[in-house]
Amino acid sequence: MCGIISYIGKSDALQVLIKGLKCLEYRGYDSAGIVIGDETHPFTIVKSVGRVELLAQKVAKIAIRGCVGIGHTRWATHGGVSEKNAHPHVSCDGRFILVHNGVIENSVGLKALLKEKGFTFYSDTDSEVLANLMAYHYGRLRELPTSQRFAESVRISLCEIQGTYGIAVICKDCPQELIGARKSSPLILGIHPDGFYLASDASAFAGQTKDVVFLSDNEMVHIHDHIYQVQDLSNGLINPTVETIDWDMNASDLGNYSHFMQKEIFEQDVALRNTILGRFSKDGSSAHLGGLQMTPQELRQIDRILLLGCGTASYACKVGEYLIEKYARIPVEVECASEFRYSNAPLDKNTLVFVVSQSGETLDTLGALHEARRKGFKSLAITNVVGSTVARESDGGVYQRSGPEIGVASTKAFTGQICVLAMIALYLGRMRDMSFSDGCEFVRALQALPDCVQKTLQGCESTMKTIAHKYASYKDFFFLGRQILYPIAMEGALKLKEVSYVHAEAYPSGELKHGPLALIDENVPTFVLASDPSMLQKNISSMMEIRARNGKVIAVATEGAHVPEKAYNDIVYIPSVYEAVLPIVTTLPLQLFAYYMALERNCDVDKPRNLAKSVTVE
Repeated sequence: MCGIISYIGKSDALQVLIKGLKCLEYRGYDSAGIVIGDETHPFTIVKSVGRVELLAQKVAKIAIRGCVGIGHTRWATHGGVSEKNAHPHVSCDGRFILVHNGVIENSVGLKALLKEKGFTFYSDTDSEVLANLMAYHYGRLRELPTSQRFAESVRISLCEIQGTYGIAVICKDCPQELIGARKSSPLILGIHPDGFYLASDASAFAGQTKDVVFLSDNEMVHIHDHIYQVQDLSNGLINPTVETIDWDMNASDLGNYSHFMQKEIFEQDVALRNTILGRFSKDGSSAHLGGLQMTPQELRQIDRILLLGCGTASYACKVGEYLIEKYARIPVEVECASEFRYSNAPLDKNTLVFVVSQSGETLDTLGALHEARRKGFKSLAITNVVGSTVARESDGGVYQRSGPEIGVASTKAFTGQICVLAMIALYLGRMRDMSFSDGCEFVRALQALPDCVQKTLQGCESTMKTIAHKYASYKDFFFLGRQILYPIAMEGALKLKEVSYVHAEAYPSGELKHGPLALIDENVPTFVLASDPSMLQKNISSMMEIRARNGKVIAVATEGAHVPEKAYNDIVYIPSVYEAVLPIVTTLPLQLFAYYMALERNCDVDKPRNLAKSVTVE
C-alpha cells in the first residue's frame, strides 16, 4: 500500500515518475502526486484524487520540468481522501518536500509541540508533521554546511519519531540532492550511470537498471554529487551490498487478457511448474528444499510448527496445517500474524515458525517474524519476492517462484503458497514415518499438478462465467467446506468480497445447522465444496438441508462423483486428484467465479476499493 518512486539524474524526471507510478498502481491507492524541479527549475507540486492517469492528464496541462523528482500513490490512513492530504507534503516554510509510507504514532504530540513553536499545518496527515519536524531541526543547525545540514535534519527527525516509514525527501536549499530512509516499510535504491532511483518497489523502475541496494530498517541514503552514501541513524556509514535483480518484462503486459487477475488465474499452471522445478529428490520420493537452512537432524527435533500469515496467506497456512499434521504427523498451529505479536502465546522450545507473505513486506507478518526471532525461535519464510524484507530477515525459507502478481486479489500466489506447504509436508513426512511408496505417490501428484490446473481452468471457465451471470444480483453468499477444504471455502468467500464487494461468509459444512442455517432462504446462494470423496455424503446432507429451505446450492464436485440432481441448482466438476493437491484444484472455480462476478457488477477487478496489494501499515 502506498507507493514511492523518486529520481535524480540526467533524464527528465516527469516521464520517469509517471511511468513509475503506473507500475505501482497495483499496490492500491486513492490519490497520487508528484514534485519535480532542480537547480534551474523551481520545484512544482501536482496532486490528484483518483487514478494516476488523472494526475498525468493534469500534469500535461502544466509546464513542469526538472531532473529531480518524487512521486507517490497514497492509501489513506490519517485524513480523508483529498488533494490536501495527498503527497507530497511541504513544511510550512516551503523548504522540505517529502513523501511518506507508514504511520507516525507520536504525530499528535509532535504536532502540538511544533504548533507551540509557530509551525502551521495544512493537511490532516501525520506525514506533514515529519516535514515540519525536519524544518524545525534545519533551523537549529545553521552552523553546518547546507548539504550536511539537510542530512542531519532528516536523521535527527527520524530518531525522534515513533512508528514506521519509507520516505523520500527534497530540500529546496539543496536542489540536486535526494534523501531516502526506511523503517518497516520497504525502500530500494536503483543505481544507473545516468542517475538514481528510490522506490518502495523495484517494479517502479523496471527495465531501467538491474543494480539495486535494499535498504534495511533504520538506514538512510543520501544522494548528492552523483554518488550515494548509506548510513544508519546512529550516524555510522555503511558499505552497502549492491545486488542484481532480473526483470520479468512480461509481468506488466496483459497480453490477450482483459485484467491481471484473469491473466494470473490462467498463469497458475506455469507458476506451479516453476514452484516445483528442481525440488524433488533423485529417487522421486521426497522434496528437496535446501533454502530451509536446517539439517535433517535439526528438523527431526521439531515438536511443533507455528504458521503465521495474514488474509489469503493465513488460509494457505490453514491448508498447510492439515497437510503437515496428516503427512508429517507434527502438531501445527496457525495464528494470524497481526495477532501473534501481541498474544504472548506459550510455545514449546522446539517450535519451528514459518511466516507466509506474498510480497515479503506485509508489516503485520514482519512484526510476527521479529517477535518469533526475539523469543529465540527458528523462523523461516515462504515468500514470492526475492530480496524482500521477510526473505532477508528470516533464518531461511522457500521462494514460491510464482512470478510477479499484479492483481490486488491474490490467485497464483495463494496456490503457490499451498504448493510450497505441501512440499514441506512431504519433506518432513519422509523424515519421519512416510513410506517410500507413499512419498513417490505424493511426488507424482505434485508433478502432475500443473497439467491438472490447466485442464481444470479450461474445463470450468465457461461454467463459472454462466453461474456468475446467473447470480450477479445476489447480495449474500455462503461457502461451505469440510476438513482440508474449509480454508478453501474461506478463501473463496474472501475473493468474492475483495473484487465484487458482495458479502460472503465461510463455515465448516458441519456448522451449518449450528446457527448459519437461520439465514438460508432463496436469496442466499451457498457454494458447497464437495470435491473430497471421503466427505461426499456428509456434504450432500448439507446440500439437502439447504435445498429443503429453498436455498440455492452451487456445488463443486469431482468428475464421476454421484451427486443427486435434487441436491443442487448448479454444479461444476473438477478432476479427481490426490488429496494433498485437492485444495489447489478446488480453489480454481472459486477464483473464476469471483472474477466474473466482479465483471458482471462492473467492479475494478485489479484495483478493488479500499484494498492494497502490500499492506505496510497496521
